[in-house]
Amino acid sequence: MLDWKKKVGAMRDSVDDSVEGASSYFGGIWASRAVGSVVGVYLLGALVVGWYWSLEPELFPVQQQAQAAAEQAQIKMVPGYTTVETLKSVTGTLLDKSGGYLSNDIAPPGLWLDNMPNWEYGVLVQARDLARALRKDFARSQSQSTEDADLAKAEPKFHFDSNSWALPASEQEYRDAIRSLTRFQKRLGDPTQTQAQFYARADNLRNWLTDVETRLGSLSQRLSASVGQMRLNTDVNGAIPSGSEEIVKTPWLQIDNVFYEARGQAWALSHFLRAIEVDFADVLAKKNATVGVRQIIRELEAAQEPLWSPMILNGDGFGILANHSLVMANYISRANAAIIDLRQLLEQG
Repeated sequence: MLDWKKKVGAMRDSVDDSVEGASSYFGGIWASRAVGSVVGVYLLGALVVGWYWSLEPELFPVQQQAQAAAEQAQIKMVPGYTTVETLKSVTGTLLDKSGGYLSNDIAPPGLWLDNMPNWEYGVLVQARDLARALRKDFARSQSQSTEDADLAKAEPKFHFDSNSWALPASEQEYRDAIRSLTRFQKRLGDPTQTQAQFYARADNLRNWLTDVETRLGSLSQRLSASVGQMRLNTDVNGAIPSGSEEIVKTPWLQIDNVFYEARGQAWALSHFLRAIEVDFADVLAKKNATVGVRQIIRELEAAQEPLWSPMILNGDGFGILANHSLVMANYISRANAAIIDLRQLLEQG
């Protein structure tokens, strides 16, 4: 009788262990599936957010926005106001667009994105050049004149590390630069403040256009190198004789980076040229250069056409697939050629 009871007890314990093991097994499967579902939903959400954050800002009407800003601040529209306001608006858009400023993000999905940070860098390059031109040329009557204090603060702020997330963060430095521009802008529109000036002269404009020409020339070469090209080495150094041939080709993983940097520079520069068209209207009219400026703007804005491909294609020559880098290089090269003509016209016309 006791043996029978022991056997029944052992069988009961065995069944309990089996039930407990099965529960643990299926519980583990359920937990794994739950975790997998959460991760899947997160990745899907990050994909959607990343797509939204990667949308490039639209072009905005420069003259109308400057006029509205002047009316709101109750400041008189004077030469230079539109250029300064446009620089503020471009850099403000850089910081306040969808997703904000992404170049210094250290967490997903911003950490995974690379197209928009390269676009941001392109915008920043042109903003830095214009801020330097304001400080060095536009706001000074001659080389021996004193530079404006607010512009002297703004320009180095724009050159702060674009990838800094710690204190001070990049955004903080750029907003400080915008505040310095605002102070200069207020003094510029105040007739009692004689120290803030904007000299809309042909030589000042020509100096800035020289920097623009250099930037676009470099971009054109980098974009064209997407397919690899044989070119003469024009650099003089001790290792490679000047004039020797070398193959220049952009690494495959860098092609989209160069493309979006070019998009960013073209976007910012098209706005700056529209502001220049307003503030240097008299100079451009005297030199018969207004049409030239508008042609440059047209080429740069054409480079902002929507990209319908999910990735930057890198087709060869006249092959089946498109080469988006070469299309962009065409617009940039034509704009650069027009800038060279404009600069020469301002010098000789």
